[in-house]
Amino acid sequence: MRILHTADWHLGKTLEGRSRLKEQEDFLDELARIVKDEKIDAVVMAGDAFDTVNPPALAEQLFYESLSALSDKGRRPVVVIAGNHDNPDRLSAASPLTTDHGIHLIGYPKAEPVDIEVASAGEILSVAALAYPSESRLNEVLSEAFDEKLLRDQYDEKIKQTFQHMSRKFRKDAVQIAASHIYVAGGSQTDSERPIEVGGAYTVAAESLPENAAYVALGHLHRPQTIKRARTLARYSGSPLAYSFSEAGYAKSVTVVEAAPGEAASWEEVFLSSGKPLVKWKAEEGISQVYSWLEEGRDKNAWVDLEIHLTDQLSIEEIHRLRKAHQGIIHIRPVFQDIPSVKRTAQSQSVPIEERFKKFYERQTGGAIPDDETVKLFMELASGMELEEGDDT
Repeated sequence: MRILHTADWHLGKTLEGRSRLKEQEDFLDELARIVKDEKIDAVVMAGDAFDTVNPPALAEQLFYESLSALSDKGRRPVVVIAGNHDNPDRLSAASPLTTDHGIHLIGYPKAEPVDIEVASAGEILSVAALAYPSESRLNEVLSEAFDEKLLRDQYDEKIKQTFQHMSRKFRKDAVQIAASHIYVAGGSQTDSERPIEVGGAYTVAAESLPENAAYVALGHLHRPQTIKRARTLARYSGSPLAYSFSEAGYAKSVTVVEAAPGEAASWEEVFLSSGKPLVKWKAEEGISQVYSWLEEGRDKNAWVDLEIHLTDQLSIEEIHRLRKAHQGIIHIRPVFQDIPSVKRTAQSQSVPIEERFKKFYERQTGGAIPDDETVKLFMELASGMELEEGDDT
């Protein structure tokens, strides 16, 4: 059986107010091509389908259209679990309609595996589906299956016992996998993930993942990575798009898993080409270097974090000009060069205090010029301070 593992779509997420919906649509089109080209038998999406609990209507429409395409009219099973960004009730609300089409929407942690017939492989897929297991969701859903003492124990122990409980109910003749949206200790994080581990309380040890599952499909961390200390094959597929500049330069991918009943699973990474890259520009030679890059057409189809080394503040007009020249510039961060103190002191002594104040005012306000009344008030204050200093001596 060939299973495609993906996660962390975050449909509806923006980048500093810039829409990413077109990029997300391109990714989902690419994903549909991959499942066809790779002859995928089943798809597992490990949480954070949406970026918020109340996603935009266009994001929801894209979600359901994409699930329909992935399922190929019910011929290819699709399993989606809720992540910490998803509303579990909202995600699973359409289940009465989708389940008959091979699409399983799981909002809350389940106490028993979900057994799915995969016709193309002639096998049963048994999924221990642990949708984002917050403390409240674990207590609400699992209170009948576990005693009260266990529910008061540490979070990691609850997760471990929950996986063990579900694993004991795996079908022996099935391909056995687990899927969850959790933070496993040792995983490499980026800035775009909303933390679900609070002071370590929501951290799960790698050893707590189900040992008898052939594969554990994980969601939450946006960098593709394999959990090394797990007793079985466990992996984060990562997000399909870079959602923060801390992910600049990372290759994005989905994971294809090959598994059979009673056998160890293997995996391969299929890299994605959709989505704009996030890049960092560091213009150490000043704004002239930036305009040189713009003329070259550098990173024309990218989101840009721009750092410019300057000796003076950028004017509002200059900032607008840069943004107009490259629509993908998100941040403009000036870095002012450190002028040696001796030189700075000599320069300041040769410039009248009134001019120094005007220059200071422009820097602090981003280019505004102080009116005569403000300058007059400052000069009066400065004169008063000089008189006080003279009295002290």
